Amino acid sequence: MRLVIARCSVDYAGRLTAHLPSAPRLILVKADGSVSIHADDRAYKPLNWMSPPCSLKEGDGGVWTVENKGGEKLIITLEEVLHDSSHELGVDPGLIKDGVEAHLQELLADRIETLGEGYSLIRREYPTAIGPVDILCRDADGQTVAVEIKRRGEIDGVEQLTRYLELLNRDPHLAPVKGIFAAQEIKPQARVLATDRGIGCVVLDYDGLRGIEDDKLRLF
Repeated sequence: MRLVIARCSVDYAGRLTAHLPSAPRLILVKADGSVSIHADDRAYKPLNWMSPPCSLKEGDGGVWTVENKGGEKLIITLEEVLHDSSHELGVDPGLIKDGVEAHLQELLADRIETLGEGYSLIRREYPTAIGPVDILCRDADGQTVAVEIKRRGEIDGVEQLTRYLELLNRDPHLAPVKGIFAAQEIKPQARVLATDRGIGCVVLDYDGLRGIEDDKLRLF
């Protein structure tokens, strides 16, 4: 991973155009080829980015051009470089879920028909370049489905599944791949975002998956 802190301006040219005026920013260049520009706020979300596969060319005058296969460009004009370092992070072991999330994944894989009649399991922890997908399965029509499982479903979980789907849909052996966001509780904002991105939402009954009867009345 390469970290560059610089005063820079950024222009995006593609289906839309966007401009970031000159300011100090952090530029991340990752081993997968992605480039993202960050400010000192917004938590993890970048101001702008280019997802792989893409190429980075460092031109004269401190102008970087990042271009993807679709011809979209991210042009970064470096005015003053304050820091530039590269670090080898190696292979990431991935996120270790808490006990409930890990058990939910195991139970849902064993009872994959919970997602719908005719569903079949491909495998748990399906490996990708950015981490394992909780469950990869097929629906009754044979379409590939990626499932992200959380104890509490929030916006960051939807963003995580979106990144997996973007990557999986580049594989001709799997595409088209649709997504399901599964959790014991799904926050309204997360549900809205998932729906907007064409991702299905499933609320999981932990006790029900474990075969424990719930003595509370339910309204279906």
